[in-house]
Amino acid sequence: MSQAPTISPLATEALGATAAPIAQDTQAARHAAQALDVIRARVLAATAAGTPLDIHGGNTKRWYGQPPSGEPLDMRAYAGIVSYDPAELVITARAGTPLADIEAALAQKGQILPFEPPHFGPGATLGGCIAAGLAGPRRPHVGAPRDFVLGAVVMNGQGQVLHFGGQVMKNVAGYDVSRVLAGALGTLGVLLELSIKVLPQPVAEATLRYAMPQAQAIDQLNRWGGQPLPLMGSAWHDGVLSVRLGGAAAAIDAARSAMGGELIDVIEAQQFWLSLREQTHPFFARSPIGAQGEALWRLSVPPTTPPLAHGDEQLIEWGGAQRWWITPRSAAEVRAIAAATGGHATLFRHGDKSAGVFTAQPAAIQAIGERLQQAFDPSRIFNRHRLYC
Repeated sequence: MSQAPTISPLATEALGATAAPIAQDTQAARHAAQALDVIRARVLAATAAGTPLDIHGGNTKRWYGQPPSGEPLDMRAYAGIVSYDPAELVITARAGTPLADIEAALAQKGQILPFEPPHFGPGATLGGCIAAGLAGPRRPHVGAPRDFVLGAVVMNGQGQVLHFGGQVMKNVAGYDVSRVLAGALGTLGVLLELSIKVLPQPVAEATLRYAMPQAQAIDQLNRWGGQPLPLMGSAWHDGVLSVRLGGAAAAIDAARSAMGGELIDVIEAQQFWLSLREQTHPFFARSPIGAQGEALWRLSVPPTTPPLAHGDEQLIEWGGAQRWWITPRSAAEVRAIAAATGGHATLFRHGDKSAGVFTAQPAAIQAIGERLQQAFDPSRIFNRHRLYC
């Protein structure tokens, strides 16, 4: 008998709910003010001495990017949800707020962070989430973290608190600096507060699976990508293609009829997509990456790109646009393969970081980045060299 798509009770309740906004309490505001004074003092002292600061939250993504250096500046004391208006789909919180607290507050109202940020550990914070700019399986269908940053409060190298954006979508005049901060790994300033656009949890979800080789899976994903289907995630590994659908129950039923495939149990499906988001899937847990000179690379390529190489294990996400590749090949070789497709490659875990974790930017973009850094942090004290050597 055919199973119905899974429907979230919280999502169903949220469709007709009109909840009052949630605001911070006075005691939390006092603690935050004290923490802010400490942060400003540390920044001013570092600028005066020319000493770099290693800005961090829960350190769950410390391995990402170039190796950190400098005196630790722990942001976890600067925490708390400042405001949350479920009706307006906006939450504002301080950078040190645990990501788990954000998601728990949203879940109570049947809402989510649409880009599915990975935690990579129990101590993940909102600031670290946005600074890293990483996203999960929903990314190609809803957008990246930067697409949901409505506003940001940041401290520059002079200890000044600067406000960018706001709490609505149409609030930008001039450069959209609040979104530039996403993925900058804290190199532009100390993230203090962020306003994030949230979305309702899909009313229903279903995960379908198919047995097919890599080339066929890439072709099929691109065919489905051009159709009005409620896609919310895809992954291919070891001859198996998994596709997640999300939205109205009627839309999922229609998609299942058109797409076929095997419907996966809801608990198994949730665990599968979580394992991709948190990289606990067996592909990422193989014994152990780095033990024999292997590294985990993330390649961003056009989704229609055919299989890239043979002999090394790969996992494909984002409709074919994201290729995870475990290989002992050199950085130059991996980047040449990605560049030949019109894409680029990031050294995600392990490997020799002296070759650079991120692909070098074109000169024009690099010049813009340097001007921004000169404006925010002329002394280069914030997370020095985390993006580029």
